[in-house]
Amino acid sequence: MDKLLFGISGIPIGDGSKKFTYKTAIKYLKDIGLDAMELPFVRSVNITDKNKGEVLASKLENDFYLSAHGSYYVNLNAEEIEKQEKSLERIIKGAEGLKKVEGRSLIFHPGFYLKSSKEDTFNTIKENLLKLPYLGVDYRLETTGKGTQFGSVEEIVALCKEVTTCKPCIDFSHVHARYNGGLKNYDDFAKILQHMKDELGYEALEDMHIHLSGINYGEKGEKNHLPFEESDFNYKDCLKAFKTFDIKGCVICESPILEKDALLLKQYYYSL
Repeated sequence: MDKLLFGISGIPIGDGSKKFTYKTAIKYLKDIGLDAMELPFVRSVNITDKNKGEVLASKLENDFYLSAHGSYYVNLNAEEIEKQEKSLERIIKGAEGLKKVEGRSLIFHPGFYLKSSKEDTFNTIKENLLKLPYLGVDYRLETTGKGTQFGSVEEIVALCKEVTTCKPCIDFSHVHARYNGGLKNYDDFAKILQHMKDELGYEALEDMHIHLSGINYGEKGEKNHLPFEESDFNYKDCLKAFKTFDIKGCVICESPILEKDALLLKQYYYSL
């Protein structure tokens, strides 16, 4: 990647007068100044042999970045081996769907601790990730917003260091919620980027995939996403850290007001 792209998660809102398909959503987002969209494969892989041609054509015509969020039903540390195997199948199916439209990154949450220790959870998830075939799509492990979920920055980075087919998806809003409002200023954001650089090398900062939104949280972590202006998430200091570290890759906005807040991020970033 040679710059930082900005986009949204899912289908844009628009002015409410029409429903978008993936094909029309790509053109609309490009026209308003955005660069990327994350396809929601969270309940099913909705790129099919029927629609893949028009989606791919729109992607190429608009020089657009596509990623996808994989199934919600993934737990690579499930107690039952059968559930672990089903989770791997869902991840592979998502990667195959994304590959049909030349998408770049498949994002998913690796799993839950359940009754396992953090160390055992890490090792079980690692063993399962090593079984994933490389299909030309990056497997992106997302940081999670609750302490009961596997997925701190340190855990995700350590996994990606050991499993070469995997890369991080740093959801800074999840990290903020995971630690009950823990990302307060520039230094807090810079510390995460420095940790990535130290552990994975500067090349990891040149190929980042990021989720951002305002967020509501409590003692147990994430509750729901919010628009940036209704949240205490310090997106300005976050973007300043991005600028200082000269990161590249893709920022996906998960705010409820999608493209409006994605444009807010992009315009502020490029004003720095």
